[in-house]
Amino acid sequence: MHFFIYIIIFFSFFDLFSQLPIMSPFAESLGATPFITGLAVGMYSLSNTFGNVISGILTDRKGPFYILIIGLFTTSFSLFLYQVVNDPIELLVIRFLHGLVAGLIVPAAFTYSANKTSKDKRGKGVALSGAFVGLAAIAGPATSGILASKKSEVFVLGLTGSIMLVLSILALVLLRKIAIDRKDKEVSSPHSVRSIFQRNGIIKSFAGAFFLMFSQGVLAYMLPLKVLHLGFDSKTSGLLLSMFGFVAILVFILPINRIFDRVKPVYTFTFGMCLMGISMLLLGQTYSLSLLYVWMGLYGIGFAFLFPSINTLLIDSSEESFRGKAYGYFYAFFSIGVVVGSSITGFLELTATGGFTLTGIILLMVSIFALVWREQ
Repeated sequence: MHFFIYIIIFFSFFDLFSQLPIMSPFAESLGATPFITGLAVGMYSLSNTFGNVISGILTDRKGPFYILIIGLFTTSFSLFLYQVVNDPIELLVIRFLHGLVAGLIVPAAFTYSANKTSKDKRGKGVALSGAFVGLAAIAGPATSGILASKKSEVFVLGLTGSIMLVLSILALVLLRKIAIDRKDKEVSSPHSVRSIFQRNGIIKSFAGAFFLMFSQGVLAYMLPLKVLHLGFDSKTSGLLLSMFGFVAILVFILPINRIFDRVKPVYTFTFGMCLMGISMLLLGQTYSLSLLYVWMGLYGIGFAFLFPSINTLLIDSSEESFRGKAYGYFYAFFSIGVVVGSSITGFLELTATGGFTLTGIILLMVSIFALVWREQ
């Protein structure tokens, strides 16, 4: 059943990444102003943060199976609602609903996977889940861009909704037999939000999630500007982003992924964050396209080391009784990180060089702090 959970994770992130190239054009086709267009794009991440937190709380109370099923069915429904959008205000409402219910899926799916994976295989397990996230990051934008150009934006959203509906039905059939029976378990003592945030490993996990996606937000904002400044088109930006994704996937699936079960996650965390920081500094100072590909590959290696590390830190520092809640906050930090990364660099009116340099310094500082503060 682990593979099926990975499929759910893939399409959850496919849903997210497939929106990137089509949502702005869709909003503009409805007559949205630039402000409303930007709001429509960001509305998903905003409500998704709330959905992640709600998912975590409900997962601990009801079990991941039920929240996963609800999330899949309601996300499918919300994707079909795009078919009836007539104006920008309706789009904003549906974007909020879509982000909210989609936020239920990922924390529940990762909690389900973590609870069913033996401790000595957790590192490899989260590395494989990372590979599916990476595949979605590559396949989502490319697929939606091609289909939208030949069909329409709502066609892409409807197709994704159909896939989510099929997954909902399959999950209802395949996962029911191994769902955790909450009635047969003793009620655990409740864990407050404060007690969760007092755990060293969980704090590092949240920080890693935030700064990983902070760097992604900066990349999404600054890399196209850097590429345009060098005289290349947006296609080159996509190829550069694909380079990081392909390299990360290779690390996730090759035998090197065993390192995540043999080395303490705090060390792979530090190594990954450090590589990402160095690559950011190099991206800011490089004006050769071939070298940009090299530095994006280096960023991909760092990403591949960091993602499993922060997941393992969270799993090892949490218990089943509150792991859902921990994963809810974890992915809330994911959503917030993207918004903060792109917003701060835009607010400070930094150039691509300045944005990459600032981010690189921040990531290196975080990696050093994580290594120094290693007591559990």
